[in-house]
Amino acid sequence: MSPPLLKLGAVLSTMAMISNWMSQTLPSLVGLNTTRITTSDSLTQISPKEGWQVYSSAQDPDGRCICTVVAPEQNLCSRDAKSRQLRQLLEKVQNMSQSIEVLNLRTQRDFQYVLKMETQMKGLKAKFRQIEDDRKTLMTKHFQELKEKMDELLPLIPVLEQYKTDAKLITQFKEEIRNLSTVLTGIQEEIGAYDYEELHQRVVNLETRLRDCMKKLTCGKLMKITGPITVKISGTRFGAWMTDPLASEKNNRVWYMDSYTNNKIVREYKSIADFVSGAESRTYNLPFKWAGTNHVVYNGSLYFNKYQSNIIIKYSFDTGRVLAQRSLEYAGFHNVYPYTWGGFSDIDLMADEIGLWAVYATNQNAGNIVISQLNQDTLEVLKSWSTGYPKRSAGESFMICGTLYVTNSHLTGAKVYYSYSTKTSTYEYTDIPFHNQYFHISMLDYNARDRALYAWNNGHQVLFNVTLFHIIKTEDDT
Repeated sequence: MSPPLLKLGAVLSTMAMISNWMSQTLPSLVGLNTTRITTSDSLTQISPKEGWQVYSSAQDPDGRCICTVVAPEQNLCSRDAKSRQLRQLLEKVQNMSQSIEVLNLRTQRDFQYVLKMETQMKGLKAKFRQIEDDRKTLMTKHFQELKEKMDELLPLIPVLEQYKTDAKLITQFKEEIRNLSTVLTGIQEEIGAYDYEELHQRVVNLETRLRDCMKKLTCGKLMKITGPITVKISGTRFGAWMTDPLASEKNNRVWYMDSYTNNKIVREYKSIADFVSGAESRTYNLPFKWAGTNHVVYNGSLYFNKYQSNIIIKYSFDTGRVLAQRSLEYAGFHNVYPYTWGGFSDIDLMADEIGLWAVYATNQNAGNIVISQLNQDTLEVLKSWSTGYPKRSAGESFMICGTLYVTNSHLTGAKVYYSYSTKTSTYEYTDIPFHNQYFHISMLDYNARDRALYAWNNGHQVLFNVTLFHIIKTEDDT
């Protein structure tokens, strides 16, 4: 193909690409596609004073609490996202308008070239007809050259018509872009021009306050339990699985202990994902069999009840050695004072934001629950509280912020029925239901880092999210 044809082909190819791009992209830019920006249905209204209460909390997919903070002059902040979107959209439209302008100049230039070519073609066609009429007088060579030239130019006639149509389409797009730019400019002026540097600083300050707020959300009162989220189905009907609440954010190891007796094998997984896939990283063979399912991993060590005794064992995963062991004085064991479901669950070891705890029953307390705070290094009892709740009537129990929460059943219809605060040495009857999806809970423990309940539910390893009521005190509070 001759150079003029190559040039025109490149122009037409460019025009086709621009037309296709405009038809697909322009609706998205001006909001004509089907995408919608969703907003939450409602927001919890919180007083903007420095001392305030969060009556409900949300959590991310990993179960961590998300605190909501209301900044002053929220009418400006609430429109900040829209203003930024409009500004970005306007810039895109202006950039596109400039590109269209450049393309338009090239189109007009090439269009003039094609019109000139069209005139030349018409003149050449007339001359060719004249040559046809008097071809006997011309040399055969000259005649053949002219005929070949004409054959090359003939296909340009339908292409020229299409080019005219594309040129009109570019002009139409240019006009629409100009109109859209005018509309967006008007909307931006209506919203008002904000000092974006000032708004950015307000966001930074808000994030700082949010981090400070999260540091204060260390303890709270249980208000709600949601779930469960089924993580895995494995093992027997009874068992325990857990993570370390004192581990770093990058350390997400999971420990798995199947059955409630006659076992010494602890399986370790590097993460929840590995646990789900069964990618075991390490196996520990404990020096003693355990009793029950109420073990806890705390600060890198496993705490468990030695089989057929009231002895508590502290076992280090790092060294593979027993670091401490101590008899829990007067504590019943070997199904003397278990939970309702049995399973040698006489001694329940647990941890919360305050520290390490043991929950059990004694003859001295008439078989009712005793709560003891333990020294995590020596296992010495630091302080004990005697409650009036029968251990055998409890389905399972767990500690949050120094308060023991007791469920009334391990079967269907379970709920948190009773709580005892070690801070005030008082109790109350509660009514916090939760869904016992698989009908038999043999382990239920709170993890302060994840702010979630880990449960073994009839061979299912599940998680429950908890909602806590927090009271945040500031320096202005007396």
